[in-house]
Amino acid sequence: MSYIIPSEFVTKMVDAGESKIYMSTRDTLIRAFMAGAILALAAVFAITITVQTGSPLVGAMLFPVGFVMLYLMGFDLLTGVFVLTPLALLDKRPGVTVNGVLRNWGLVFLGNFAGALTVAVMMAFVFTMGFSTDPGAVGEKISHIGEARTLGYAEFGAAGWTTIFLRGMLCNWMVSMGVVGAMISTTVSGKAIAMWMPIMLFFYMGFEHSVVNMFLFPSAMILGGDFSVMDYMIWNEIPTALGNLVGGLAFTGLTLYTTHIKTAPKRALR
Repeated sequence: MSYIIPSEFVTKMVDAGESKIYMSTRDTLIRAFMAGAILALAAVFAITITVQTGSPLVGAMLFPVGFVMLYLMGFDLLTGVFVLTPLALLDKRPGVTVNGVLRNWGLVFLGNFAGALTVAVMMAFVFTMGFSTDPGAVGEKISHIGEARTLGYAEFGAAGWTTIFLRGMLCNWMVSMGVVGAMISTTVSGKAIAMWMPIMLFFYMGFEHSVVNMFLFPSAMILGGDFSVMDYMIWNEIPTALGNLVGGLAFTGLTLYTTHIKTAPKRALR
């Protein structure tokens, strides 16, 4: 597997965060668009498998194929840059500023959303033969997911909103472990295995991923889901994105950086 020790791959995390901040607007948007589109296709793939086999576990086991593909191609998800770019700021890399980090997040969000929305429209057309038939079992499943994960949370008010936020935190704890997993090996097989495990866990557990949701909820609305754009934003996308930010940075980015780069002084033995 050609394992790289933590002090080395955490340095690679900081380097990656710095490079993303300095990347051109064009390249950032293209890479984010492709990441959103590929992850959306992986979500359709996993839901199709779940519907056809009746086993959510099988769908979760195969969903990471999309994550592996997009990261091997060097594309960027919002959940990944939430973790990597702040480390470059924390490490005081030359020229890295708060505005630079926020600019990167905004561009990646736009690119991810555009890619996911493109696939949502394309798949809705495919499911309905150009909007001339019912969407079928998979399309119906997607529309119900959209309703359950917006209006279903809204029924519980603040407790529902907090639940989404916590599911977003747990999600990017695992997803960011997948991002880091791509850096701990120099072989394709090693990278794929390290990425696969946490991504399978998050998907099967039903945690909330802001980019996956950029596909699921617009797709659900196109296919007849009974909820609004504001329902989607307030009762899913906003708390999910905030949870993704806090969870990935707190549980993965800062913990690895603190204990492997900015390590505490060694204690004296007496």
